[in-house]
Amino acid sequence: MKRITGIGNALTDVLARVNDEKVLDMLALPKGSMQLIDDSRLPDIRCAMQQMTVSRATGGSAGNTMLALANLGAAPTFIGKVGNDETGRFFADNATQKGIRPVLVQSTLPSGIAHTFITPDGERTFATYLGAAGDMQADDLSETMLDDCDYLYLEGYLVQNHPLIRRAIELAKARGVKVCLDLASYNIVEADHAFFTELVTEYVDVVFANEEEARAFTGKEAEEALQELGKLCEVAVVKMGKRGSAILCQGETTFVESMEVSHVVDTTGAGDFYAAGVMYGLLNGWDMKRCAQAGSLLAGNVIQVIGTTLPEEVWKQINEEIKKNG
Repeated sequence: MKRITGIGNALTDVLARVNDEKVLDMLALPKGSMQLIDDSRLPDIRCAMQQMTVSRATGGSAGNTMLALANLGAAPTFIGKVGNDETGRFFADNATQKGIRPVLVQSTLPSGIAHTFITPDGERTFATYLGAAGDMQADDLSETMLDDCDYLYLEGYLVQNHPLIRRAIELAKARGVKVCLDLASYNIVEADHAFFTELVTEYVDVVFANEEEARAFTGKEAEEALQELGKLCEVAVVKMGKRGSAILCQGETTFVESMEVSHVVDTTGAGDFYAAGVMYGLLNGWDMKRCAQAGSLLAGNVIQVIGTTLPEEVWKQINEEIKKNG
């Protein structure tokens, strides 16, 4: 099996279910978006969370993908930045326990937290305080960090840090490492469209987008957007929720239906877990259909729980199903 390293915001997810969307309106959080918050907005977010029942888990987009890959046996590496605090220690310890090799740079800032509000339809809205995670700099990436991998997986939330992304890609390309990018969120793509275009056009080998992100990037709907993305990189993936997903590779389009789920509890991590399934297939040299089927299987399971922590028996079933599909 080939090896993968993810670079992303080392965030701890604090998740809460809300009865309706009023709290999102009160906090000025557009439903389904990821909003970065600063010290001035943090007290209001924390105050709102204190009125709710919450759970905690290792998070961050790339962190979620590496978590799923670890549970599939891929032994991924995760590079990020945390503070010298309990939250940072939780992140490192949990990653190690789950089978991820954490390479964590330390910051003087508090560790990052992704406050996640889950509405009754399972949609999640993030109010993210980056803290130490947002303090990661280009100089934090050493010459040897990517020596032991075949794929580099980047989360789109990092794209706002241009020097960091350029440094990561420079290290990857110098070592023949393929670059994978998840577009992260439609509002992030819209805010930095020119740089996203440069990355996907010139450096990215594998790109992941949901319908909204694909539209923000290309200005077109899913099917046409897939064709546009496929012209720019080796493998293009567009996730279409209940309608399934499509992969375009070497001019050939593969469509796979989504997994049937009776009740969606929380969509947190769905795209990240889908990417993990596809990446696991690429690490093993599978065809695109099998890659997409693995992605759908992981996404379909994670949306049935709050957060991204699946019981061990579920992971056992997933691994058995993936082997059976071979």
